[in-house]
Amino acid sequence: MSNKETTSKTIIVAFLLCIVCSIVVSASVVLLKPIQEKNKALNLKTNILAAAGLLVEGASADEIETLFSSIKPFLVDLDTGEYADPSVVGKELALDYDQRKAAKDPALSAVIAGGEDIASIKRRVKYAKVYLVEAKGKIETIILPVSGYGLWSTLHGFLALEGDANTVVGLGFYEHAETPGLGGEVDNPRWKAFWPGKKVYNLEQGDEPAIKLVKGSVDKSKPDAMYSVDGLSGATLTSRGISNLVQYWTGEQGFKKYLNRLREGV
Repeated sequence: MSNKETTSKTIIVAFLLCIVCSIVVSASVVLLKPIQEKNKALNLKTNILAAAGLLVEGASADEIETLFSSIKPFLVDLDTGEYADPSVVGKELALDYDQRKAAKDPALSAVIAGGEDIASIKRRVKYAKVYLVEAKGKIETIILPVSGYGLWSTLHGFLALEGDANTVVGLGFYEHAETPGLGGEVDNPRWKAFWPGKKVYNLEQGDEPAIKLVKGSVDKSKPDAMYSVDGLSGATLTSRGISNLVQYWTGEQGFKKYLNRLREGV
């Protein structure tokens, strides 16, 4: 057999092998996508429940679905603070609205002016999703999606408030790339335990967000202790980013109008 024939056969075998591998990879992607999407949705629900203090440790996927069934998603127009019909974003259900995707859509979001973009998210959605836990016709818990830039990444998570639209129930992040052991301590249950009971607004002085992270530990003897949370040790920029993102999403650009309406009973 000549070298030319050997080379040709090698090329043909390599080509066929590439085709087979491509088919296998493509098929895997198609077959695994529904599973990945299901796991992604389950993870999101888990984090919403955790922020609201409703997650049962060791809960199975079915138990998480059952727990989440008590939570109602709604769409809010951030400009007015009023609820919006999902049809305005082309959806039948508020649960189907992808807020992160909408932030990249010029029809559903706008560039944030530099001085107003304290969370460094660049674009503001017109509509945002909220989750409510209700009992006997009253709101018990309000769960707000929040996001903002830390040191290395944009942190995505949920801030949960009591029905008074001011007292924190919990804060948790489901996605970030902060430094393990430093900014990554946002995942530490010990740090997350500092949040429940804190107040977002000092309503005696107005409706601007007062909550913030402080360097070191909170001095409980000071008047602003109820609006302060221990900072992350050795992670100044991540701490600043979390302060900024919480203040952004509870401020004028975020859910402030909506939360004001809830407090006023409108």
